[in-house]
Amino acid sequence: MPVHFKQVAIIGVGLIGGSLGMILRRKALADHVVGIGRRVENLKTAVALGAIDRYVADPQEGVREADLVVLATPVDTYERHLQEWAHCLAPGSIVSDVGSVKGALVERAEAAMPAAVHFVGAHPIAGKEKTGVAAGTDQLFKGARCILTPTKRTNSTALERVKQLWEEAGSIILTMDPHLHDQILGAVSHLPHVAAFALMNALSELRDQALPSLDLAGHSGGGLRDTTRIAASSPEMWRDIFLWNRENVVAYIDRYTRALEELRQLIKTGDAAGIEKALERAKGEREKLASSTVRRS
Repeated sequence: MPVHFKQVAIIGVGLIGGSLGMILRRKALADHVVGIGRRVENLKTAVALGAIDRYVADPQEGVREADLVVLATPVDTYERHLQEWAHCLAPGSIVSDVGSVKGALVERAEAAMPAAVHFVGAHPIAGKEKTGVAAGTDQLFKGARCILTPTKRTNSTALERVKQLWEEAGSIILTMDPHLHDQILGAVSHLPHVAAFALMNALSELRDQALPSLDLAGHSGGGLRDTTRIAASSPEMWRDIFLWNRENVVAYIDRYTRALEELRQLIKTGDAAGIEKALERAKGEREKLASSTVRRS
């Protein structure tokens, strides 16, 4: 029998929160879905698109009757939200999230839970460059991985209910220590976003300072668009991810910088054999990545 909730409160009805709301309502996994957010127009759109049943301005009102609360706001807001309404939660209720950083955030969220209220960290690895509930879809999580990050304090029943929810959404479930999650995602997700943002800024400076006539859009091919696609992601969200996972992100930037410098030196010295060797290594790693992606799909 599918998991079922009486009332789910979604804090932050954007792409991820809105898509989850659509699934909850269309698969009848909840009797009632309440949206809580900053922008009334976005919440009205969420109602019109069927992502939520209704919305409220007061978070305490929205979570009071909920047996599941999903934090789908920028990760830096979690503590503020929990301080504002965690005391309103009923015993047995569950708080979960969809954030791209876990580690210390999971520990702090657990510490903020009232007695008999359970926190389960979750990270659905799905998204688009477009944000907002208007970009949402009930197919967003189908075939995507969702990482659950239980700790010694995690209630087993709450963990199973959250697991079943994401399975109903079509996700492939993995479990992982919260700090290991941040190490791995820092390398495979956070560093690529750093690189894409930095590359766009470097090209912008090149255009403004050295080549004012450079038309990035008009002269670029698929390579630039593919390489920098994720630079169109939410600056607010990624600011918080970088800051909350800064230790890992900075260490990986240092390694990336060294790789750039190694390639720079090979090019500067005209080392054709060295350049080819470095590129062949990169090509081989990229082919392994592509092959792994095909097998998982």
